[in-house]
Amino acid sequence: MILEGNMKLHLYILTMLLGVVLAVHLAMNGKVGAVLNNARVGNALFWCIGALGAAVIGLTGWQSGALQPLKQVHPALFTAGILGACLVFAIAWLIPQVGAGPVMITLLAGQVLGGLVMSHFGWLGSPVQAITWTKMAGVAIMIGGVALATYGK
Repeated sequence: MILEGNMKLHLYILTMLLGVVLAVHLAMNGKVGAVLNNARVGNALFWCIGALGAAVIGLTGWQSGALQPLKQVHPALFTAGILGACLVFAIAWLIPQVGAGPVMITLLAGQVLGGLVMSHFGWLGSPVQAITWTKMAGVAIMIGGVALATYGK
């Protein structure tokens, strides 16, 4: 297991860097909403610009028949776009209210909990990885860290 983890170290480093980018992205969204004095409009602007960017990225990898398997996608999965928009709006609204640090730390704790449950049950194609006492202890320590980092003076 340790060897496997080392072979994927670059993927974990990339993931951590993406976390930094996500924090900056969400804070930028929150700042635009605060400047406009309207978080909903700021979020809508981000999603429109993001949709254009996503279309360009998608078109660069376009292949004949790319959308053919679309009929095999469960319709509920298409709600991810709406879920993402609501998620980003909520985070962008929260950042000016309580600060980027507390929002990101608490968000990370929720992601860890959600990820563990998803992996435990193998939801949405995740490889099954049982929740162990060690993982639960790690989550408890992390939640304690969230409390210290967020509320500690």
